[in-house]
This record gives sequence, C-alpha cells and structure tokens, in this order.
Amino acid sequence: MKKTDVVVLGAGIVGVSTAIHLARRGKAVVLMDRRGPGEETSYGNAGLIQREGVFPYGFPHDFGALFRYALNNTIDAHYHLKALPGLVPFLARYWWHSGFRQHQRIARLYAPLIEHSITEHDDLIHASGAEDLIRKDGWMKVFRTEAARDAAYKDAENLSAGFGVQHQKLTAAEIRAAEPSIRIDLAGGLRWTDPWSIRDPQSLLKAYLTYFQALGGTLAAGDAATVEHILEGPGWRLATPDGPLETKEVVVALGPWADTVTRKLGYRLPLAVKRGYHMHYGAEGNATLNNWVLDAEMGYFLAPMLRGIRLTTGAEFAHRDAPKTPVQLTRAEKVARDFFPLAERRDAEPWMGARPCTPDMMPIIGKAPRHQGLWFAFGHAHHGMTLGPVTGRALAEVMTGERSVIDLAPYRPDRFLA
Repeated sequence: MKKTDVVVLGAGIVGVSTAIHLARRGKAVVLMDRRGPGEETSYGNAGLIQREGVFPYGFPHDFGALFRYALNNTIDAHYHLKALPGLVPFLARYWWHSGFRQHQRIARLYAPLIEHSITEHDDLIHASGAEDLIRKDGWMKVFRTEAARDAAYKDAENLSAGFGVQHQKLTAAEIRAAEPSIRIDLAGGLRWTDPWSIRDPQSLLKAYLTYFQALGGTLAAGDAATVEHILEGPGWRLATPDGPLETKEVVVALGPWADTVTRKLGYRLPLAVKRGYHMHYGAEGNATLNNWVLDAEMGYFLAPMLRGIRLTTGAEFAHRDAPKTPVQLTRAEKVARDFFPLAERRDAEPWMGARPCTPDMMPIIGKAPRHQGLWFAFGHAHHGMTLGPVTGRALAEVMTGERSVIDLAPYRPDRFLA
C-alpha cells in the first residue's frame, strides 16, 4: 500500500498552488487529476491576475439589465431554459447577495484575497522561472458611449479611494495611440494599472507544476470519486492506476467538480457554474493587438496571447456537463470583427469551461466541518487564476499550524451548512 502525507485533488491553478505550498513545508504531496494539468477551467480564461477585482461579479439589480438578459441574446450572458428550474434557488441567493449593502460587505471580506494576488503569483513566477509569460502593464476597458465611460470612471474613483487600486483614464486619442488597429471610434477608456496579464495561462500553470515536482511533489492520475474515509489507518484511501494510495489528508481543489467528493461525503454546498467559451484568432495583415482589452458595453474580451488573439465570452448559466452551445462566441465574433481586424480561427472548435460559483461570490476555503484531514479549496468563480497562489499559501499555512497570511474565516465551508 502506497502512502503519502497529503493528496491534492485537482491540478488546476488552485490545486497546483496548494500542492507547492505544502511541499515547501516538508509534506509528501501527491497532486492527482483525471486529466493533464491545467486542461479544465484554468486553461480557458482571459489571462489576468486581477488585483482590481475587489468586487466579485454580482447579479444585476437594475431592471434594464435584467430585461436585456431575459431576452437571452447577449454576449455577456446566456442561459439554458431547461436548466433554469434547478438554478432558481442558487440564482435567488446570488441576486440577494448582489444587493448594494451585501455586495459592499462582501467586497470588504474579499479584499484580503485580492490584495495578495500579485505578490503571491510573483513568488511562484520567480520560483518557477516563468517571467517571460507575464506582462505587468495592466489591462484596458474601452467604451463606446460617454454615459458608460463616465459611470465607469465614477466606479473606478470609488474603488481607488476605498481599496487603493490604481487606474488611468484614457481619452479616445490615447486609445488610438495605444491600439491603432481598432476600427471604431470610442468615447474613452480606463486602464487598471495594478493587474498583471499572462501570455499563456496553461504554460504558466505547467511552469508552476514543474517547480512543484522539483520540490519533490508527485503528479498522479486518479479519480477523485474513489476517495474513501478510513476509520482505522492514516485517514483516506484513493484508487490510482498503480494501486490504492493512502493519505493522512485530502485537499479538494476540484473547481466545478468539487461535488464529486463533497456530496459523497454528505456535504450539500450551494455550488453552481458559469460556463464560458474562447477561441484564438490571427490578425489581418499588419494589425496588432497590444493590450488586454474589454469591449465593456458589448461584453467580450480580447487578449494577445502566444497562441493568437483570444476572444472570451461572458457567463452561460447551464448544467455543468451539458453539451457546448457557443452562441455567445458566435455573437461576440461578429461584433469583434467590426471592432478589430480578426483573421482566421486557430482552434478546431470553441473551448468551453465551467467556473465554480457560490451564491455569496466568495470561495470555499478551509477545513471540512465533519471530517478530520479533509480540506476544501474551490468556488473561486471568475478569479480562480487570480487567487490560486494566495489560496494555496493560506490553506497550507492553516494545515501546518502556521499563522495564515490572511484570515480564512470569511471563506469557511460551514457558512453554508445548517
């Protein structure tokens, strides 16, 4: 019987980061996944470390936005009608937590995670030698109308005053100078200067994984659904292609598949998914995209990555495992081609991933309430790539009895349990 100290389930950014920090503290760690590292949610994102993302993405409360989304024809949101009955309890709680007072409170609780996002990534970037994958000049939101621009400026000023996040207001002329290949006239823009951007998220994760293995960590194939709690012995057992593996502790870092383990062990956590899509493109002629750019009023994102210009969509509310319906990508591509001279598609088919979301928009991090040696680290929604390293450090510190870099109490799993 093979044995280890800790098995981390899930080789996405949260799992890899947690495994690194445990290995640094002398733990024998096995990182287990059914697929290769970074091939699920951590693969498909806009490639941002969002230091400005203090307010997690809320559910709209104004009637105009709700009516627009109800029509189900936008780029930034889409839903499967058949999935809505099962999603109503989650969406109702999500809507309530997105109210002004609740959202303000959540932002104050969420801020410590976000505040450490750059420094904790920086630590792992240098340790893994991945500096060439990082840009440190922020990202841009651009606006088609003065009304949207002015509202965004007001929000940015409040965020800067309340949380110390830096920004620059951009005139139409400054945007043209920064992005001469953009085809349309714009009313202005906003650059968040603190965030960093990633030229290839999967390559960054693989660099982190190589560093984990250099620390003595092991990557193994396995199915999280085989986990068993052992009353006598080290604590837990899992099946692997090489035979059973026993471990003292298990970290569930499975993102949208966390319920593979949590439900089996009796936890009913309100985890839903927002699915998203992306596609890579070439650029026509000598056109270049120099910045990570959000077309704010249309709801899609363009990112100049190593594989081409990545176009990402907003949120699709659907069952996690339902077949792909990349209608948002089709809508976005049509608008984006008018915005920027995109050329050929470079992927055989659209990529789809699922973001794991909680109704209060905060991740679930900490000790499982009813099992010794079981730890949770999932539910990071749109900020998994941003928050993976700080989550990994904080959880590893708690697991090894150290003082945590942040207080994990606001993210404790039992906040959702009766």
